[in-house]
Amino acid sequence: MRVLVVEDFPVLARAVGAGLRRAGLAVDVVLDGADALEHLAVTGYDVVVLDRDLPGVPGDEVCRQILAGDAGARVLMLTAAGSVADRIEGLDLGADDYLSKPFDLGELVARVRALGRRRAAALPPVLERNGIRLDPSRRTATRSGRPLALTPKEFGVLECLLAADGRLVSTEQLLEWVWDEAADPFTTTVKTTIRRLRAKLGEPPAIHTVREGGYRVGRP
Repeated sequence: MRVLVVEDFPVLARAVGAGLRRAGLAVDVVLDGADALEHLAVTGYDVVVLDRDLPGVPGDEVCRQILAGDAGARVLMLTAAGSVADRIEGLDLGADDYLSKPFDLGELVARVRALGRRRAAALPPVLERNGIRLDPSRRTATRSGRPLALTPKEFGVLECLLAADGRLVSTEQLLEWVWDEAADPFTTTVKTTIRRLRAKLGEPPAIHTVREGGYRVGRP
């Protein structure tokens, strides 16, 4: 899942970004509305965590432009104003969810995951292929009933490959969906993660490499 965090308080922005990354999400962080709109113009996000009180282009306007576009990103709006009227106004703008500051980071992560699942409602709640079973909501994965102890990035890569349902997934797509904009496109991190994931999945091989194409779960 790809998430954009838009928050003008740098300490809070870094904390939210770090918390979402620990949960296995690919996260980009920006500090103002103009930068948010630039990111949204070039990158597809599943969820936008949007501070309503931004300098320059306000969060309300960013929300309106997200809704006016066709990307379909879900919006979780943040604000220091916690009255019922403020929450209603934020939801009336088109936000999918609303969270008042201060908030519990665990709750924010749970709400982001819930919004991401709503955007990807076409996918089954549990992904299964080649004896692999992955439950995104419970963050569990097994192969032939054997629990898999996966890192957040390994889990994210496996989720992307299973969601592709046998179709080829390129290295570039994995970098975009599982990592973030800071990922070096020439890095070997995807190849390293795939190697570790294969070792944990065991035999017979489940992830196959297509030269100059990418990876798939299923037939070579």
